[in-house]
Amino acid sequence: MHATTSAPRRGLPLHVKVLLGFVLGAVIGLVVHATMPDAAWVEHLTTYLLKPFGQIFLNLLFMLVVPLMFSALVLGVAELGDIASLGRLGWRTLIYTGVVTGAAVAIGLVCVNLLQPGTHMSPELIQRAMSSNLAKASEIATQGNQLNIMDLLVNIVPHNIVSAMGDDKQKLGIVFFALMFGIGLVMRPTPGTEAFKNALHGLFEICMHLIGMFIKLAPYAVFCFMFMLCAKLGLDVLLSLGWFVITVLLAIFIHGFVVIPLWVRFMGGMSPIAFFRGSQEATLTAFATASSSATLPVTLRVAEENLRLPRKVSRFVLTVGASANHHGTALFEGITVLFLAQVYGLHLGIGHQLMVLVLCILGGIGTAGIPSGSLPVIAMICGIVGLPAEGIGIILGVNTFLDMCRTALNVTGDLATAVVVSHRSGHTDVPEALPSEGGVGH
Repeated sequence: MHATTSAPRRGLPLHVKVLLGFVLGAVIGLVVHATMPDAAWVEHLTTYLLKPFGQIFLNLLFMLVVPLMFSALVLGVAELGDIASLGRLGWRTLIYTGVVTGAAVAIGLVCVNLLQPGTHMSPELIQRAMSSNLAKASEIATQGNQLNIMDLLVNIVPHNIVSAMGDDKQKLGIVFFALMFGIGLVMRPTPGTEAFKNALHGLFEICMHLIGMFIKLAPYAVFCFMFMLCAKLGLDVLLSLGWFVITVLLAIFIHGFVVIPLWVRFMGGMSPIAFFRGSQEATLTAFATASSSATLPVTLRVAEENLRLPRKVSRFVLTVGASANHHGTALFEGITVLFLAQVYGLHLGIGHQLMVLVLCILGGIGTAGIPSGSLPVIAMICGIVGLPAEGIGIILGVNTFLDMCRTALNVTGDLATAVVVSHRSGHTDVPEALPSEGGVGH
């Protein structure tokens, strides 16, 4: 007889590996910047290995976003069973998103008014930050000048769904198309439409399986991103914009660890500890990718497997949320606009700040769920309130790190919205605690 073998030891959970990749990448990058910042091998390593690997990782996720988003949302609508249920779910999602996003922006505006980060920068430091990012800032300002709120609303209805699938700025168009497709599927129950629904189930399962394979590369990708960031910039840029970074992180902390737990507890009926334990993999994946869209597969799996939300609700809320529910992005946009106003000595009164709040809520809905997707929207808002859009170059040095932080808040907010909508809609009794064996991966 063969000796009884013990169960295979499980490796480190994915979220622990992501944290290790973040720490190692940052530490090694800072050491390299301090000891050999201009070494030729660093440039070659970045150009020919780290940057291509990081981009390939993101491309692997992005290439599946459209089929996953389409199949998840169509199936979510179809499983609701009737148009009235869709309407109720849609209105709840819209109202909760608007209220909590507004709270996030308000927290950001309060923090920036209290800390006044724009008054701590010297003219010499402003000029240096601007000059080092002049070309990129001009490009973003041009994109911002081409945006307006009415265009964002009109483009929700795509005139060409194929072109919308290839444009990161038109993800809401895909959401609208999928909603219409799902409604048609509900209104026309025939053997043919049932067969199509089964095919969509297959497409969804294939996408989820492939994403599960690709996401195992996340720790290595986040190592690459953090090494490149720290080796290039070092601590100098972070310290020079320290007040701005502190303001953003403080606002994110307050919203993420005060507002969202209270919201989940009292509106969603779930223990905040259970919520954070169940959603940690999606939050850290969002931090690693800096993209709500790329994190969507993990967010969907976490909602169903860890938080045990009904899939007909979670697929609808989270798929819409990946394109339109951006708490962290709206918060960051509000802080950045007021920060730049302080830098340029432009006083924005209560009326102007309320306008900024509304614009940030709308801008958060229209922001592409991709890395740095909020920058053109910030440039647009700057133009509306009378600030030079090129001023965004001041914060580009720290934007990558802050983009990772605010995307993590975006995804956490999406999951919190799904919890609340599920509970308030009566589709399920959200558990107070999760099973002790509930993992964060396959």
